[in-house]
Amino acid sequence: MNRPPLPGLFCAFLFAGALLCAVPASAIPPAPLPPPPSPAENPTTPEKAELGKKLFFDRRLSGDGTMNCATCHDPESGYADMLPISLSYPTTRNWRNAPGLINAAYRKTLFRDGRAGTLEEQALFPMMSPFEMNRNLDYLEEVLKTVPEYVAAFQKIFGGEITRQRVAMAIAAFERTVVSRDTPLDRHLRGEKDALTPRQRAGFALFVGKAGCAACHGGENLTDERFHNLGVPEDPGTKEDPRVGATARFVGKVSGFPDYRTLAEDPGRFLVTKAPADWKAFATPPLREVALTGPYMHNGSLKTLDDVIGFYDRGGGEDPGKSPLLKPLGLSKEEKEELKEFLAGGLSGKVTAFTPPRVP
Repeated sequence: MNRPPLPGLFCAFLFAGALLCAVPASAIPPAPLPPPPSPAENPTTPEKAELGKKLFFDRRLSGDGTMNCATCHDPESGYADMLPISLSYPTTRNWRNAPGLINAAYRKTLFRDGRAGTLEEQALFPMMSPFEMNRNLDYLEEVLKTVPEYVAAFQKIFGGEITRQRVAMAIAAFERTVVSRDTPLDRHLRGEKDALTPRQRAGFALFVGKAGCAACHGGENLTDERFHNLGVPEDPGTKEDPRVGATARFVGKVSGFPDYRTLAEDPGRFLVTKAPADWKAFATPPLREVALTGPYMHNGSLKTLDDVIGFYDRGGGEDPGKSPLLKPLGLSKEEKEELKEFLAGGLSGKVTAFTPPRVP
């Protein structure tokens, strides 16, 4: 499957943008992370978050009772799963890496392709997905209503019966408590002297300077909330798995992609927007606690931070449609080590303390 042709006008802007995007002043500088949001339509309360945590770990949310949200978003693994491709429902195979949930509360879009705009919307997708939790939501509502503790909790917290929307609201409330905002970088940005070690300071200087990381990883959550084609190569082993092929064709089909039967690569954001500029573009992830969430990229093809730094130092992948932001960096071995020290140490802090719930 070849990528869709880019309109001439778009190409003109694309290549013109290569000059504009390279200007450091266009990037939003990193900033300390504020407290997580509590939306008016679903305010976070301790009781609601605790209910959401129980549901997050409840295997009743999967069709065969073998999976829960923590299967792919394990608190001990940075709320990811340390696998190139996330786990899947029996007899099926997923096709993307599970993103970590730390600081997901601040995201404007969720999933690698940004198809969900809120945590409430995001929570239901994996439950319904036939290659993830494979749970019929009408049936799920009836199953949860057989648990007296849940019936009482939903009545107390929401003032009504169990619905899929309220299940999603409770899970989202819990996810909004999973934050990391006390890293050495945050303390440095708040003016704390020596919060960063000398090597971490050198790495931060590279991050906002020569390495160009802050062009996309800036602002409070260290993400531009945009989507970029980095030229990440397909994993041949995964590509040849017929179960992955079935998943790719299914997602293409339900996304309204006419050529889904011949889909041979992950179109990324394109399946959501149908915009040629979004072909193979994926969301820029936030970076706090990034040392916990490898392997990296949408398909887990880069195993370590060293691999990630080397990939960007080479100017990304070889895809002809990759972002014009990517170009060879010419980092020395010492600079790569300093940058890694900042990513691994300067962005690692205290994640919200976690106590396993008692699932009723």
